[in-house]
Amino acid sequence: MGDADSLCVAVGGRAPENLVEVRVADFYGPEINAPGGRDGKATLERIVKDRHVVCTAGRRSYDRVVATCRLGGVTIGDLMRGAGVEEGGNGR
Repeated sequence: MGDADSLCVAVGGRAPENLVEVRVADFYGPEINAPGGRDGKATLERIVKDRHVVCTAGRRSYDRVVATCRLGGVTIGDLMRGAGVEEGGNGR
């Protein structure tokens, strides 16, 4: 994972060649070196790591797929905001 709004999802297995970097569509997390960036990344990891996240791809942004991702029916953005992570990335 890069920052507080990016995650890698496995498509067809956990082998490295099956990983796709996804940018969460509904949350603009702080960049990794910005205030709150490292904490935001740690929160995202705590929320999604080794869990079944369902992502619906939308468009592409640079080298990433932009997708709406849900965990238990709740969007990752809502979970991040609920965990107290403030938005503030470059996409806002």
